[in-house]
Amino acid sequence: MNVSKTVKKLVNEQPFLLEALNRGIIHFGNLAAELKPKIESELEKPVTESSVAMALRRYVEEIRDRIGIVKPLGLDCEVTMKTSICDFNIVKSNTLLQQLKTFYGMVDLGRGDFLNITIGNREISIAISQKYHEKIEACLKKETVLHKQEELVALTIIFNSDFFHTPGITYQVLQSLAWKNVNLLEIISTLTELTIVIEKKDSIKSYTVLHELIEKFEQTGQ
Repeated sequence: MNVSKTVKKLVNEQPFLLEALNRGIIHFGNLAAELKPKIESELEKPVTESSVAMALRRYVEEIRDRIGIVKPLGLDCEVTMKTSICDFNIVKSNTLLQQLKTFYGMVDLGRGDFLNITIGNREISIAISQKYHEKIEACLKKETVLHKQEELVALTIIFNSDFFHTPGITYQVLQSLAWKNVNLLEIISTLTELTIVIEKKDSIKSYTVLHELIEKFEQTGQ
């Protein structure tokens, strides 16, 4: 291992750090001073801050085209928002699986109700319009509810073009929201839609982030 390889290893362990360098948010010299003791510990020899800073600059230049850049894709898309959603996470059981049909029959999706059921290996999550909160709780009385949360919002990007076969879109959406410190409670995707369920307090800034992002998606590359 040398300084260059050690710098790459340390930076790759922190992807947001790499993007911050690419955006010019972090000064190479300041980060070099921060990383210097770790690099010396791994290499078991002294290194200079200037050599670390140089390695950082070279690495960012090397992969600049692959990080933190939203490419114009010529996609036709829009953002929609649904409010007043609650979310339940329950231990998976045979009795709960048998009740799922009841939940689907409870909502009126044609009139704008929201329902998403995700079946994991050990748990089941149910995100549903909050007006059904009491009915859902009644159905779950004999189940083990791990977590429940109310006053949530679902933001959906609807793609009218080929989202499913376009690499990197989900990553860019999640990355953009993470930079705004938005906690994602549910991530749901279909062939033409990508939905995130978030807390109400994050709804306005998240909507703004997604709206700005799809404007870039919609641009046609030159």
